[in-house]
Amino acid sequence: MQKLLMLTAVDVRRAEVAGSSRVTTIDKLTIPPIKFASATHNPGGGVMAVDFNLPRIQALEPAFAVRGVDIDIFSGFGKADRWVFAGAYRDKSGKHYGGRAIIEGAVSDWEPDQSAPTEFQGCNHIIREVTHFELQLDGEELWYIDFEERIMRRRGEDLFAEVRQVLGA
Repeated sequence: MQKLLMLTAVDVRRAEVAGSSRVTTIDKLTIPPIKFASATHNPGGGVMAVDFNLPRIQALEPAFAVRGVDIDIFSGFGKADRWVFAGAYRDKSGKHYGGRAIIEGAVSDWEPDQSAPTEFQGCNHIIREVTHFELQLDGEELWYIDFEERIMRRRGEDLFAEVRQVLGA
C-alpha cells in the first residue's frame, strides 16, 4: 500500500551560502511540474491527432513565497545560483522523511503582495533559466535532469541515454 506522507515543514536556501535558510520566513514553495515536451502528428488520412511525448521536458519554473521582504534575494537577483528546496514529511506512524529539490537557476521575478500596515507583506519569487533539477525523497532519487550534461533520469533510468549514444556524444 502507498504511504501517506504529510508535509510538515519547508525551507528554501542558497545551496552554497551558510545561514541563508528562510525557515522562519518561508510561506510556501512550489516544486515545478514536470511536463514532457510533445510533437503533434495530425495525419491527413487519419482519424485523430496524437501528441507524442519527446525525451525532453518543458522549462521548469520553481517558485517560493516569503513573509516580509527578503533582502538577501537582491544579492545576485537575475543571476543563476544553486538553491535547495527542502521539505519534511511524516507518515501515519510518525516517521519523518526528508525531501530535497536541488535547483540551479536565476530568481527572475520578484512580486510583493498587496499589503497593509496590519499584515505581514508577502513576496513571491520565481526561478527561471533552470539548467539543473534534482528531486529526492528519503535519499531516493526521483528525478535528475541536467541541461549541460544532457541527462534526464527518472528513478535511476536515463531517458536520454540512447539518444546521446546514437548522436555519438
